[in-house]
Amino acid sequence: MAVQLDPASRTLPAAQRQYRYYDLVMAAYVCILLCANLIGPAKVSTVPVPLLGHVTFMAGVLFFPLSYIFGDILTEVYGYARDRRVVWAGFAALAFASFMASVIVALPPSAEWRSKQGAVETIFGNTPRIVAASIIAFWCGSFVNSYVMAKMKLWTSGRWLWTRTVGSTLCGELVDSALFYTIAFYGVMDSRLLLGLTITQYLLKSGWEIVMTPATYRIVGFLKRAEREDYYDRDTNFTPFSLRA
Repeated sequence: MAVQLDPASRTLPAAQRQYRYYDLVMAAYVCILLCANLIGPAKVSTVPVPLLGHVTFMAGVLFFPLSYIFGDILTEVYGYARDRRVVWAGFAALAFASFMASVIVALPPSAEWRSKQGAVETIFGNTPRIVAASIIAFWCGSFVNSYVMAKMKLWTSGRWLWTRTVGSTLCGELVDSALFYTIAFYGVMDSRLLLGLTITQYLLKSGWEIVMTPATYRIVGFLKRAEREDYYDRDTNFTPFSLRA
């Protein structure tokens, strides 16, 4: 998708640019991330899928991949460094939400609430191992996704957006799925079952990117025109340990 930008919009360094929609995209990203990690794991679902039979998955897999789509959009339009700030915002929000959930579960219930305590523990009482797995997998997978996206944009000279949205997601989701299920369940789940669950989740999450490609194209095109930005990470420091834009 070719987007014509005003040459005057390129005169300011990205760090000095003011964007109309960057903060809104960040807020949407963090919202999706929190909902997928707090609400999604509360239910495991089994649905019939043509040719595959009955597939079992954590409900959050339906929505968590949207965070990777937002990561693609952020990197494509605003660049790796600005997406890096969003990933750190999501990391901090996820860490705080996990801490808050553990405190709420640990608080002693009032007399009239004791009958509901079990439900609260079931929904929000993730073990420290699962919480750590979720946070580590998200952090590593998101940065792999953004790095591959930025590098592929340089390799393709900004052409063939679909190749880098799909390619970066395949890499990022592979790291995310492998880390999460290994850290969370290795040693407590049968190895064959664990491998099957990891592969199923990876395929489902990656498939979302392919399905959402037309929407990604439209959003990226709109933001590039509205923001007058189409960032190329030619001189970017790709360290994940920075908040500099």
